[in-house]
Amino acid sequence: MAKDRIRFICGNCGHDSPKWQGVCPSCNEWNTFSEQKVVKPTGEKNRISITDIEKLSVTALSDVTISDSDRFSTNLTEFDRVLNGGFVRGSFSLLGGDPGIGKSTLMLQVAKNCPDKRILYVAGEESASQIKQRASRIGLVGENLFISSHTEVRNVIDKARNTTYDLLIVDSIQTVFSDNLTSLPGSVQQIRECSALLQQLAKKENVTTLMIGHVTKEGDIAGPRILEHMVDTVLHFEGDKNHLYRLLRTVKNRFGPAQEVGVFEMKEGGLEEVTNPSALFMSGSDLDVSGNSVTCIMEGTRPILVEVQALVTPSSYSTPQRTASGFDQRRLSLLIAVLEKRAGYSFAGNDVYLNIAGGLKVTDPAADFAVVSALASSLRDKPLERNTVYVGEVGLGGEVRKVSFFEQRVREAVKMGVRKIVAPKLKAAENWSIEYKSTAFISELRL
Repeated sequence: MAKDRIRFICGNCGHDSPKWQGVCPSCNEWNTFSEQKVVKPTGEKNRISITDIEKLSVTALSDVTISDSDRFSTNLTEFDRVLNGGFVRGSFSLLGGDPGIGKSTLMLQVAKNCPDKRILYVAGEESASQIKQRASRIGLVGENLFISSHTEVRNVIDKARNTTYDLLIVDSIQTVFSDNLTSLPGSVQQIRECSALLQQLAKKENVTTLMIGHVTKEGDIAGPRILEHMVDTVLHFEGDKNHLYRLLRTVKNRFGPAQEVGVFEMKEGGLEEVTNPSALFMSGSDLDVSGNSVTCIMEGTRPILVEVQALVTPSSYSTPQRTASGFDQRRLSLLIAVLEKRAGYSFAGNDVYLNIAGGLKVTDPAADFAVVSALASSLRDKPLERNTVYVGEVGLGGEVRKVSFFEQRVREAVKMGVRKIVAPKLKAAENWSIEYKSTAFISELRL
């Protein structure tokens, strides 16, 4: 008979401890341990039984062949861009995002655009009728989409193995469970065990698998951290609920570059691709007011023009405020200090507000020069030149540093009709069809 025992499991990293602890010794997170009853199985281990001697043999790397058929397209340009050309057959992927952001809708869009692919959709959170209602809204008939509501991991594996499917979608991994474990679905043990079985299914049976995962309030994918190490690709579907656009970003990709971004727009008929995101984020940049500047950031290998808005106004409090939306607030404080020390601007007694138009979150250091230009413009209440892009990283000495992918940024600016670009000095001038003004220090700003 199986013997029960009590263990304490960390909900963040899955660390196993015989007693409760305030801080996890593995991930250093506080108050993450929960008590769980563990049943030690007496029978055979819960695994996919593949004992064929050919599959257990080893193969020399030189004998392994690859072909274009090892990858299939989703027929969604933005999705394929993020996946570096589409799904690799036998890959094991994870898609995370906030509740209601559109993860399930995105999967239905894939099914709609791939009518020649057989897709098994394991729905643990919705009934078949609910999925049918959403599919009708986006115009999906679904002759190639097969829905299963059984979330026991053995049933999922049997269905995927007995019939040939091009893609297995599990929505979500937190609802899948194993009968061999006594813990509840969504627990660290269940997620770790079920993910390991699905990984074996993907690799040994060559079943392309995509799991949808919940996220915590901090934005991390719920479950043990090892989950992100097990999968081949980690995708994040993100966006501001107050805006219609959605960003699909690769955090990890074994089959291509990471940090690639695909842009979608949520409409009544579902998600639509945005092939020119610069036009989306620059729609209101023609206002001739102080504190507005334009920069070109890189999201993966994609250049995007964004508008930076700054407002400097006298403070009504003894301690001035420093508020940033879509930009690192600590970076904003650093740039203000550089402006005061190196360029002679004084922000004492003024509140400073910074906003990236459209709700986009900017982490590219190339936006530094646009931020300091917008701050100086708002402080002096003098508008910057129109149709001008400011690109460059600002150092603590007030110098404007070079940034990567500069030629791609210039081409994007030219495509959007920008007449002038202000950037760091280059060793050799290029024959660009745009006016180029070089600057070495932020003190050279003339307002």
